[in-house]
Amino acid sequence: MSTRHPIVAGRFYPADAAQLKKEIKAWLMPAAPAAGAALDGHLRDAGASLLGLMLPHAGYVYCGRIIGGTLGSPWKNSTVGASLPQRLFILCPNHTGQGKPLGVWADGQWMTPLGAMQVDEELAQALLKAPGGFLPDELSHLGEHSIEVLLPFLQSLPPAAAHGGSPAAARTIVPVCVGLRRPDALHAAGLALAQVMDDFRASGQDVGFIVSSDMNHYQNQDQTLHKDAQALAQALTCDPEGLLSVVDQESITMCGVGALALALFAVRTLGNPWAELSLYDTSAAASGNTSRVVGYAGLRFGIA
Repeated sequence: MSTRHPIVAGRFYPADAAQLKKEIKAWLMPAAPAAGAALDGHLRDAGASLLGLMLPHAGYVYCGRIIGGTLGSPWKNSTVGASLPQRLFILCPNHTGQGKPLGVWADGQWMTPLGAMQVDEELAQALLKAPGGFLPDELSHLGEHSIEVLLPFLQSLPPAAAHGGSPAAARTIVPVCVGLRRPDALHAAGLALAQVMDDFRASGQDVGFIVSSDMNHYQNQDQTLHKDAQALAQALTCDPEGLLSVVDQESITMCGVGALALALFAVRTLGNPWAELSLYDTSAAASGNTSRVVGYAGLRFGIA
């Protein structure tokens, strides 16, 4: 059984468990919504199904408010975090360039200062068997921080809601590193992901996804706000082709664009898709430096 150990504890987030719990508890308090965001807890509640989220993965000092505020936002008389499916695919970018283009960590556990989070081997094997180009691969994940940063938040949420009389259960994950941006390959992968999710959901299993991505990197505040608005406009209409196109045409340095496009292909296949912006900010809010910023957005996705 493979174990993935933390590589950014003590740098991106506290390595001490007690300090980490205290910090995450503070971040999980609902934050003020982004301009134009629908966070009254009612717009999507009636007949809507929450499939997944997009969350950023920088140091908590920069994006903890976005992660925690998105997970803490209202949803069906509860919160988004409490309503997240029990079994989660986590799609991340490949910052290191190592490993397979669609690398799946297929078994074992991922460690954080808060303990172990189990890899969902059954779900991982189903994805690997689907015709989407996914391959078993740990190398792409060993030096990649963008899933690790999110796990302490997931470990701090209430257990997934019970279904059909079953007891509430701890969440499990399937880490997937997305190191490609070709629309045809992402489309095929998205169809495969959708089929796996649909099969498990049809049998009463609670399955969803999280995309880990930051937005535009290392330009000034005005440039980043403009570019991020263009990318988010495509994401909010669940248009993966449009997202990939505008990111290329406008040179938007959104690290997880491939992961998000893959997820959008899947959501669009599963039904009548919707997306909402929970929170948006840039690193300038923490650093005060507006000359070189990174954008961070929290999104939620589902089908009506």
